[in-house]
Amino acid sequence: MPRFPGAIFISAAALALTTANGAEVNVYAAASLTDALKEIAVNYEKQSSDKIVFNFGASSLLARQIIEHAPANVFFSADEAKMDDVQKAGLIVTESRRDLLSNSLVIIVPNDSNLAITSPDQLVDKTQKIAIADPRAVPAGIYTKKYLSTIGLWEKLEPKMVPTENVRAALAAVESGNVDAGFVYKTDANISKKVKIAFIVPIEKGPAIRYPVAIVKEGQNNAAAESFLRYLESENARKLFERYGFSVRF
Repeated sequence: MPRFPGAIFISAAALALTTANGAEVNVYAAASLTDALKEIAVNYEKQSSDKIVFNFGASSLLARQIIEHAPANVFFSADEAKMDDVQKAGLIVTESRRDLLSNSLVIIVPNDSNLAITSPDQLVDKTQKIAIADPRAVPAGIYTKKYLSTIGLWEKLEPKMVPTENVRAALAAVESGNVDAGFVYKTDANISKKVKIAFIVPIEKGPAIRYPVAIVKEGQNNAAAESFLRYLESENARKLFERYGFSVRF
């Protein structure tokens, strides 16, 4: 397991004192991590006096908030580019950064849909509206656009695309039946009882989807943030991430 250089954080004695007194750790995390992280936090708080407070949203929005000095302790992004933006701004503890998870893209349809998709090119003739996280800024949308561009379908499908605030909003659009289909992460499809997976993008053909995490320099309670980050690499956390469909990289 990776180790943090001791000089970067406060002393072990201070860590113990902070943990004993309890600290609030503000975790800014990608929307696709919502369910897994909430369950992990419940387990962590049972063995720690710290309180984990989440701000879930599109990684692009969270990165912008951190760059504008929002009170984040930990940033858990759905892509490396958004973490790179925060790092270039000098706002993360570089040595704490690591890629923890990976994911894959799927095409989903409402549970009561008769739409059968055996290849993404069938979306051209078989659909009118397709939900997608905003491809200009949100990782899930950026990944989808990259994939569709690689296989020569983006220009054909772009007029059908309905951009949403984040990947969970794309999921909700499909759940409601307001669109014919949608692109989301496999982990999002797994948590919904209102949609079904019509097509799984093969790992070897899809974009490399990585989730980096790091401690934010300007946040308070960095010792508590370090403790939670270490827990995210524990065997208990691994099992939960895998149960929600993530591939674990540690």
